[in-house]
Formats: sequence, structure tokens, C-alpha cells
Amino acid sequence: MSIFTDTSGRLTALNDFGTDPGSLSADIYIPENFPKNGPLVVVLHGSTQSPESYDLGSGWSKLADEYGMALLFPGQRMINNLLGSFNWFETGDSHRGGGEPLSIHQMIKQVVDDHVIDASRVFVTGMSSGGAMASVMLATYPEVFAGGAIIAGLPYRSANNLMEAMVRMKGIGSPSDDKLHSLVRGASEFDGCWPTISVWHGDSDKTVDSSNADSIVRQWQKLHNVTAKPTREDTVDGFPRKVWCDADGKVVIEEYIIGSMGHGTPISADGDKGLGEEGKYMLEVGISSTRHIADFWGLSK
Repeated sequence: MSIFTDTSGRLTALNDFGTDPGSLSADIYIPENFPKNGPLVVVLHGSTQSPESYDLGSGWSKLADEYGMALLFPGQRMINNLLGSFNWFETGDSHRGGGEPLSIHQMIKQVVDDHVIDASRVFVTGMSSGGAMASVMLATYPEVFAGGAIIAGLPYRSANNLMEAMVRMKGIGSPSDDKLHSLVRGASEFDGCWPTISVWHGDSDKTVDSSNADSIVRQWQKLHNVTAKPTREDTVDGFPRKVWCDADGKVVIEEYIIGSMGHGTPISADGDKGLGEEGKYMLEVGISSTRHIADFWGLSK
């Protein structure tokens, strides 16, 4: 069993989870109503954020109380990145079997073992550098995840160094669709059912251009054997949603482009269904990405 110590807020530190080659921290939240064989959501914070601040803003632990799900919050250390960003663009932190991806994989295995998690219901989400690292995890360990959600993030291996990362964040020079596909396909030897993908982005994002959202969708379309054109388009809480369905009619990719929203996670903090708290990169726009992502994954049922 792993060793736990209290930290500030609602989260608890996970201090022992493997060799930790990426030198990351880890926190968890296990609600009192968590059932045996319940689901696990891995939540990756953005630059200049901490697991605690991202949880406060997004409302994930509050939703965990409602739905009875376990949460894992990997955390970046300043010694690894001065902005507290996950190093999604570094060669040593973007491949299976090493660096930050292996650290996160080790955390997941520890939590699954400690808390009798249903290994077929493990999900990952993240915002900004955390969203880009969610892309890394989905590509390098696809067998681990039933679904992923990428908020204000970037496609897997769209950059291989800091200079390229800065350019790609501006929406310049993204790899071709064939290259995007081959990058994910070559990241592991996986040959099973690929994770479903939920993509969220503000159309006024000046930090990570919203063209990256479309690139993420295109990176996963061939893997899910869906066409470029969405199966249907609808409106959710006043915002447009595109969905792509597989041959069986299951939604395997969804995309929300939030009008007039900048860089951050969309939240809706007011009302009975309100979640989270407005703050830096936690943007009150009237739609809760946290709640809708959980619904997309079937966690509200």
C-alpha cells in the first residue's frame, strides 16, 4: 500500500508510486461514497497552476462527491519547469516508458491497486500544458484509458522542443494530417479500441490558438475510422458541439469551440449544477466543461 499525508485543501498526497522518472508529485481525492470498482479520472493542471488550484477552479472533487469517482492529480515541480508546465514537448517526456508519462502511469497503477478501481474506466483530462500532456498520455498509453478530454491543448508530438512548442501554440506549422495520425499510431503497439476524445477550446485564445483543437480532432479521426465531416452538430448550453460517431453510432470524438473565450477551462459556477470557482485560466462562460466531460464519459449514470 502507498503512504498518504495530508496536504492543503481537499486533496491528499500520494507519496509512494514507483520510480517516478519524471520527478512529479501526486495527489488524490477519494470521496466517502466511492464504490468498489468505481472509475478514476486523472486531472492535469496547466502552467502556473497546482493540483489544488485546478481542482478548486474546475470543481472536479465536488463532482466526485456527486458521482462517486476517484481522482488523481499529477503535479509538476518547479525544478522541472519554471512555469510549472508539463514538458509535453520534450523528447524524454513524450514517449512511452520514460519521463513524465511513465511517472503518471505509475501513479495510475498505484491508485488502481490501492482503491480497487475498475481498470476499464480510467480517464484523463487536462488544460493547456496539462491538455497537451493528456494528448501524450492518450497516445503513449492508450490501453490504460477509456477516454480523454483535452482543454486548450495541442496534438501529440506537434512539437519536439521549446522553440517548436511556442510556434505551434500560435497555430503555425502543425504537422500534416497523415503525420499527426502516424505520430499517435507509432507511439505504442496498441491494437485495441482507442479512447474516446473530447476537445474544448476558446475561439479567442491568444496563448494556444484554437486551430490546435481542430488538429487534435484530425489526429484521432483515422484511428476511430470516422470521416472529416462531423456526424452531427448541436448546441449545448448555448455553445456549438460537433460529434463524430463510429459505425455503431457511438460518439467517439466531440469538439466544443467556445465563442469569445480566451485561454482556460470553461466553467459554470452558479446554480444548483454549478461547479468550480472563477479565477486565472478558470473562465466563467456559462458551461461546465467538467460536468459535460464526465457526462460524455458516462460517469453520471
